[in-house]
Amino acid sequence: MNSREYPQSIREVISSLSEEESFKSMCHRHHPEHPTPSIQTISEIVELVREIVFPGYYGGSPTRPESVKYYIGVNVELLYEKLKEQVFAGLCFSCSDNDNFVYSEVKLKAQEIALNFIEKLPELRSILSLDVEAAFLGDPAAQSQAEVIFCYPGIRAITNYRIAHTLLTLGVPLIPRIISEMAHSQTGIDIHPRAKIGEAFNIDHGTGVVIGATSIIGKNVKIYQGVTLGAKSFPLDEEGNPIKGIDRHPIVEDNVIIYAQATILGRIRIGRNTIIGGNVWVTSDVAPNSRILQEKFRFSGFMMGDGI
Repeated sequence: MNSREYPQSIREVISSLSEEESFKSMCHRHHPEHPTPSIQTISEIVELVREIVFPGYYGGSPTRPESVKYYIGVNVELLYEKLKEQVFAGLCFSCSDNDNFVYSEVKLKAQEIALNFIEKLPELRSILSLDVEAAFLGDPAAQSQAEVIFCYPGIRAITNYRIAHTLLTLGVPLIPRIISEMAHSQTGIDIHPRAKIGEAFNIDHGTGVVIGATSIIGKNVKIYQGVTLGAKSFPLDEEGNPIKGIDRHPIVEDNVIIYAQATILGRIRIGRNTIIGGNVWVTSDVAPNSRILQEKFRFSGFMMGDGI
């Protein structure tokens, strides 16, 4: 069947969808020579980093002393090649001025960013090892750190976050958010790559956790499922549009524990060594060494809200 045989209604739909007024706000315009990011390749990049950071767990690479350097070398080289192309695609995608776009300069910038990321892999492994240790020590049910690495959604989400955050700090657009949303879809844990999170971070169970873009989390912090570090409201400009780029999420200091379903909103500070009980709503600063629990109340003869 050729196009002339299609029903009139189909031809009308095609015409309607082709009108610029109908798609201009939904269409990404880019130069024909500029690549666009590949979700599949970005996923491969994340898995390569996971294999390099946790050798012997992913990808089947052997970890014998005489061969580990070879396999890590192969993976690092492959990571560099894939990453520089995807960073270049991300830079192309975010370009809003094709007239001043110098292909060779952007290509070189992508190569430099990819190299800088490779140079940060030892640091990335070091901080992730502390996250794994925190998860293992913080969960009596964990039988080994191997179980934590293989099975725990918190470690998968934190790994994606640390990869994405590193790329974001190196100036990579779009791709960090893609990486964080991959973990979100896989684990139900939503960590914005712009958030700043210290070492030995532990997310227990994890489903429904939300950590906003301007959140700052200190060292040795543990949070449970359903915790939200969010914003109270969005200030508007004179035209009624949300103001971008302001700090609107909480600061959580070192050694804080936040139990399940707690909601912490706004640019407030949770002091070090504090415990936030389950199902608590917090919108003002909390002093260090505090215990914030639900009030106790009676309902039909039962004691409710016994906190933690």
